[in-house]
Amino acid sequence: MIDPETLIIGSGRSEITPEEFRSRFSTDCRFNERLFYHQGLEGIKTYLESLGHFDRVICFLAIPPSAYSSTAAVLAREGFGEEAVIVIEKPFGRNLETATRLNRELTESFREEQIYRNDHYLAKETVQNIMVFRFANTIFEAIWNNRYVESILIEGYEELGLEERAAYYDSAGSLRDMIQNHLMQLLCLVTMEPPVSLDAEEISRQKVDILKSLRIDRCRKGQYEGYRLEKGVDPESYTDTAAEIQARIENFRWSGVPIVMRTAKAASRTETRIVVTFKNIPRLLFNRKGEIAHNRIIITVQPNEGIMLDVAGKIPGINLEIGRSKMNFSLRQSYEQDIPEAYQKLLLDAINGDRTLFVSADETELSWKVLEPYLEDPDPFLYRKGKTPFPLDREK
Repeated sequence: MIDPETLIIGSGRSEITPEEFRSRFSTDCRFNERLFYHQGLEGIKTYLESLGHFDRVICFLAIPPSAYSSTAAVLAREGFGEEAVIVIEKPFGRNLETATRLNRELTESFREEQIYRNDHYLAKETVQNIMVFRFANTIFEAIWNNRYVESILIEGYEELGLEERAAYYDSAGSLRDMIQNHLMQLLCLVTMEPPVSLDAEEISRQKVDILKSLRIDRCRKGQYEGYRLEKGVDPESYTDTAAEIQARIENFRWSGVPIVMRTAKAASRTETRIVVTFKNIPRLLFNRKGEIAHNRIIITVQPNEGIMLDVAGKIPGINLEIGRSKMNFSLRQSYEQDIPEAYQKLLLDAINGDRTLFVSADETELSWKVLEPYLEDPDPFLYRKGKTPFPLDREK
């Protein structure tokens, strides 16, 4: 829970009073009393001190990425020090050079431990469950390696197209917008070695090891038909609205296991999931003809959060027929309490000083480094809106 003495101070260029600021929110009257407003950053530290003494200050930078470093510098000059942390939204750079420069500039104002790089996917309940699923259950971790796993697929699809985001998206694209951060983080959690503790730095260390050993074999990009006609899009734009990465991890646990990451806008469905496919059983007993489907573990991040185990089972009846059985763990069906929004969890963690679900500088830079050769590839293939752009993907 948030301390009842917590204050929320909005800051921007608009010249409005605290009362006008409060009127913009539909909140409880008692909560409204904790809302204040200060125009601009100059003098904001003095203004905060006039409201009382605070041991911790969270600076959430809901601003254009180009202003991150300059805003951090202003906050430091205003006198914010060890009591403060800054929370930064993606995109964190647009390539290795810009990400490295931004990290360097931010650490001129605040220590790395005070910088919280926000990837809201990490706060989703199913994503947090990945480590519990792997490291709190002996039946899964024992088979979580190249001896048993045939392939790993991570995909994030959206039915929506651009939706008024041309100013950002046409300069970014799907590789930067989804794979570099969200899907890469999912891959790290699924494949990393067991950390020796749940300390944020130790978990980050294990993710960094995965990124260091990640190798990309192929990258394909697509663009949905009509994208160039969208409002605000360059008529000659080559921005990718879909991307597929075929990769591998060169370590003892995962050597030889193909990894695919896919994302697309204007696709046939909205879904983010991880599919771990296991090697098939020998052609003996029930599988003499090789017709039994592979076992799979499907971790659905959104929209229906849960984990499904896809196994073979006997179809009820007098004949011995083998079919697919799905053992489904649904978060919403298993627990009665409300599932908190990702941003609720992240903001509470920032207040409590827990960096576990935030991204380190090393993770950010290594993720950009591995994708660097493919960021500017021209000429994406075209695909129809409402269709999955990758032919190997299964349609629902």
